[in-house]
Amino acid sequence: MAFTRKDFIRTSALASLSGVIFKEASSHPTTSSINDAVIKPKALKRGDTLGLVAPASPIYDPNDFDEMMVSLMDLGFKLKLSKHVRNQRGFLAGTDKHRAQDLMNMFKDPDVDGVMCVRGGWGCNRILPHIDFNVMHDNPKVFCGFSDITSLHMAIYKESGLHTFHGPVGASNWNDFATDAFTRIAMKGEKTTFHIPEDDVDNFTINSGTTQGKLLGGNLTVLTSMIGSEYVPSFKNAVLFVEDVGESIYRIDRMIMQLKLAGILDEISGFIFGKCTDCDSGENSLTIQQVLDDHIKPLNIPAFYGAMISHADDNITLPVGIDAEIDASKKTIRILDSGVV
Repeated sequence: MAFTRKDFIRTSALASLSGVIFKEASSHPTTSSINDAVIKPKALKRGDTLGLVAPASPIYDPNDFDEMMVSLMDLGFKLKLSKHVRNQRGFLAGTDKHRAQDLMNMFKDPDVDGVMCVRGGWGCNRILPHIDFNVMHDNPKVFCGFSDITSLHMAIYKESGLHTFHGPVGASNWNDFATDAFTRIAMKGEKTTFHIPEDDVDNFTINSGTTQGKLLGGNLTVLTSMIGSEYVPSFKNAVLFVEDVGESIYRIDRMIMQLKLAGILDEISGFIFGKCTDCDSGENSLTIQQVLDDHIKPLNIPAFYGAMISHADDNITLPVGIDAEIDASKKTIRILDSGVV
């Protein structure tokens, strides 16, 4: 049963006392095998049902969970909660198998039009071995999230060919900026150009020039934690985008060096570092610009820092695996193809 705002208001008082029981999405076996063809999901629209999943960490405060539901319903969506979406097991939203099953069930459920992660945190890497990626291949839907959800973006694209969306989680601040970007990309399928706002001075060009390539990346910490696994796609001629939060600059240096040693930096055609939110240089540290000059500048590919890809509130939505053009001098990202049909 999908929840509307009216349903939510009517049942919230009862739920606070007794808990609301949500029927687990129905499942059916898949029969096709995964192939190399890329798949676009159907565009979302107002009135569609979003399936909410927690593949990583939980939303610990029930009031925060309820506020998230109200925000998503205010955007015009109906909601369907996966069976274990409110579960808590330490820093995880339930067991690995339950979180993986919830994700697959929401893709299988014919009543669900798109799948939204309620938050990131940590845990997506743990569920990758439990996922049948044929489910995503056979039931393409808009799938959105960021931060720890990077694991799922990379793995789903690699294993199923489905284009997913690096964008808000359910618990994000759905301000005008973030909502507009999500609407343009995941609902209208626009071929749009993203600029850095004029009043945002936290940006710089590493190497000037323009280039094109498929957009791949996400959270730097999560991405580097996947290196060496079967779930990492090819980055050949890709535009790599990364962001991070709360990391010391020496850790950023270490992780970019890991990308370099793994050969990924030698393959890419362009590089974007969004924001390193709350990344303190501290005493006796290099700056983020010095680190990027050391590792990215010698690649002689268009590269810049400061795109609206971060753990802050103003964030763009990027279609993973879709071709884009970046202009490192203007610090723009132009989406060349629709991510939805």
